[in-house]
Amino acid sequence: MNFVTDQRTVHGSPDYRDAGLVFPPGFTFGSATASYQVEGAAGEDGRTPSIWDTFSKTPGKVWNGDTGDVACDHYHRLESDLDLMQDLGLGAYRFSIAWPRIQPLAGGGVNQAGVDFYSRLVDGLLERDIKPVATLYHWDLPQYLEDAGGWPARETADAFEQYASIMGTALGDRVHTWTTLNEPWCSAYLGYGQGGHAPGRTEPAAALAAVHHLNVGHGRAVQALRATSTGSPEYSVTLNFHVLRGVGERSDEAMRRIDALANRAFTGPLLKGEYPADLLDDTASVTDWSFVHDGDLEAIHQPIDVLGVNYYSTATVRLWDGVSPKQMNDGHKGTSGGTAWPGSDQLVEFVEQPGPYTSMGWNIAPEGLEELLVSLSAQFPTQPLMVTENGAAFDDVVAADGSVPDPERLDYLRRHFTAAHRALESGVDLRGYFVWSLLDNFEWGYGYAKRFGIVRVDFDTLERTVKDSGQWYRELARTGVTGA
Repeated sequence: MNFVTDQRTVHGSPDYRDAGLVFPPGFTFGSATASYQVEGAAGEDGRTPSIWDTFSKTPGKVWNGDTGDVACDHYHRLESDLDLMQDLGLGAYRFSIAWPRIQPLAGGGVNQAGVDFYSRLVDGLLERDIKPVATLYHWDLPQYLEDAGGWPARETADAFEQYASIMGTALGDRVHTWTTLNEPWCSAYLGYGQGGHAPGRTEPAAALAAVHHLNVGHGRAVQALRATSTGSPEYSVTLNFHVLRGVGERSDEAMRRIDALANRAFTGPLLKGEYPADLLDDTASVTDWSFVHDGDLEAIHQPIDVLGVNYYSTATVRLWDGVSPKQMNDGHKGTSGGTAWPGSDQLVEFVEQPGPYTSMGWNIAPEGLEELLVSLSAQFPTQPLMVTENGAAFDDVVAADGSVPDPERLDYLRRHFTAAHRALESGVDLRGYFVWSLLDNFEWGYGYAKRFGIVRVDFDTLERTVKDSGQWYRELARTGVTGA
């Protein structure tokens, strides 16, 4: 069984709009953010630039020239945001730590002011009976490490291990769950291959080297966290999986190729201790994988307590034979973007999917979440799962009375929680669900144009307003039962 073939018939409403679903006792209802997207205070208390500071200040890279310099000002509004989380009834809060706050300069020194901020955050969560779920890396690599080669360089994995040791020593007595990496697919392929994310490089071989060194960094970070954490935290990694659909005569081959690059390039070494043979064959024209050293796979393959699953939409692909990337770029009919390696005469094209869509242009497909969870459970039957991100951007409008009705987002969440519940009923060991995102925030290349939050942020005044979806989620978190 794999990510692309397990499509099942399920009971319940065909549109996934079931109500009155009861989640099991102990199921975690949380929400999530990321440091660069919410914190602001970009140049305060010793923090130095990350690759996203540099990228967002490069003309043409981010919508409207937006940056994370202020973002939601979470750094200065910590206590009131913690109170907001408590009011929403969150059982857990997934946040990320800004590496440049902790180690702002090359050479390995520790910035105590940065450590103290996250210590206050963790203590504030515990005081409110909210579990702290800390992600070490959510894309904000210190710029000095990128200047030295970034994730394509092995030395970045060395530095990540040291950083993990610092954080394990500082917070490992109180953090409930450590997550090493968030969506390494984005870091590697969008950052070093496609160029749409920081640091904006377009180097296929570097992207694959980044895949490996991110994997190495994960394994060595887990070892460092275990060695330094004095509490009893759980350990995890969060992956964004491609749930694939295929069209055309060779749809199975198109899905296999993307499954190898997007999914199994990470689950293979992380959960099995090996890279898939077909991935190595597919990419042989790009790299010989000589950056894989003896002992790397053993270091990567660390036991984890929970696998984080990020899901937003499905992807549809088809294979074009004998079509070069240049031909695709020159207007080959039907194209909407594709992937190919230099020297390859086969290109996998991502094609437009049927709607409805979120304001990101992503299709709404709750069945894809159920399919993914069931498939992962079948492939890795002893591995507990956690939905660490799911949510939707829509163009919210503030009503005359100051409320924020967001029926599309509420419906999206209701349908995806139905999908998660159906997976539970199928026997999937699903431990919880983190809605993305707690707050409207800096949405990477889209700047402040896209709103994912269950809490609205007025980016002029920074005032927070709980949206209708947040009110609905508060009730779900309080009762464990989905409402209408």
